[in-house]
Amino acid sequence: MKVLAINYSQSGQLNDILNNFIAPLEGCIIDRINIQPKKSFAFPWPADNFYDIMPETVLEEAIPMESITFSEDKYDLIILGYQPWFLSPSMPTAALLQNPDFKKRVKDTKIITVIGARNMWLNAQTSVVEQLLESGGKMVGNIALVDRAPNHLSAISIAHWMMTGKKTRKWGIFPLPGVGDGDINRMTQVGDILNKTIKNNSFESFQKNIVEQKITRINTNILFIEGKAKKIFNIWAGIIKKKEAAGKNRSFWISFFRYYLNFALFFVAPILLVIDTILIRPFTLKTIQKKKQNFLFLGIKK
Repeated sequence: MKVLAINYSQSGQLNDILNNFIAPLEGCIIDRINIQPKKSFAFPWPADNFYDIMPETVLEEAIPMESITFSEDKYDLIILGYQPWFLSPSMPTAALLQNPDFKKRVKDTKIITVIGARNMWLNAQTSVVEQLLESGGKMVGNIALVDRAPNHLSAISIAHWMMTGKKTRKWGIFPLPGVGDGDINRMTQVGDILNKTIKNNSFESFQKNIVEQKITRINTNILFIEGKAKKIFNIWAGIIKKKEAAGKNRSFWISFFRYYLNFALFFVAPILLVIDTILIRPFTLKTIQKKKQNFLFLGIKK
């Protein structure tokens, strides 16, 4: 079997995840590609630069990328690894999904997506799957690894890692940032599942196995937040782009968004979650479970 394993990784974490995943594959011709933007994203990532990419990321505008040399014209399986940025596929991933050479190889090809995220990946995956299906791909699996720390603690830990380059406990008390080493190492076991799937030449139960073993899980609170946040991000992206086109100071509006986002994350979201948990969630459990199943099998035939 000819396998393309392709991704962009700014910190290197996703490289480790994907490499562990494909390590157990036997008898496969593996084309391992790390895509790179022509203008690299620094790591550590200064806060101003991080927030400045929000509008273009949310609007999924393609950025110039280094050329990609594919070893094969046609693959039997494509493993696409990516990170969500601002509830959207990262800018290099968005560019890859619009790349004609990549889209040509997606057509009539089995696809597995592998996500390394803080904790929010549902909106990004919705967009990625839509584009893969539009290009003629056949979704057969999705594996999403996330930071398991509580939402607000992980936000602080990730910011510490992203802006210092140190994957350590902030002040020695916050959780370690990013996907845990245990989950990264476990991807070798997940690769064993894929290896058996390839040998049996049947992907029908692959995603079911992933879900049953709780490799990919969806937190109800995150489901609620993502259901609201993407619309707001789209509004902000539109406002900033319009202000910039009108000659307004982009950095002012980016700063405005930055303060809004932190206020919403640490003050507004907790209040809304309490209201939802007490007054709404008890009456919508079946709907919530249905939504989770839809996301777990997004674009995948059961």
